[in-house]
Amino acid sequence: MSEQLSLEALELATAALAQGLVEHSQYPQLLTVRDGVIQRFEITMDVSRQLVIRVLREIFGMEEAVARKDTFREAAKLGLIADAEGWIGHVNARNRTSHTYDSEIAAQLFAHIPSFLPDARDLLQRLKKHVA
Repeated sequence: MSEQLSLEALELATAALAQGLVEHSQYPQLLTVRDGVIQRFEITMDVSRQLVIRVLREIFGMEEAVARKDTFREAAKLGLIADAEGWIGHVNARNRTSHTYDSEIAAQLFAHIPSFLPDARDLLQRLKKHVA
């Protein structure tokens, strides 16, 4: 293991995303708030994916290539997440964030984010069982 696994980045990212959704509910007309929530989704998704890959490698001894290719399918098999297909949907949404200059795509991405937050929180709770 290179450095100790920590869940702090995921805890902070998840909390920031939740706060962003609260702020958007208070100021729904502000596109800057919406765009900030999308950026927080990107960060939370990236941290989630990186952390799952590390857990698959370092705790479950999976080869890195397999861990990266089938990250969420393998994570589901091991009980780290509840729904691989749901997470693949989150990955697909994350991959679309490079096109947020398109207001229609940004609106679709934003609409997806509330379904991601419970999954991110669930991942965090499940990882706590494996990471000291």
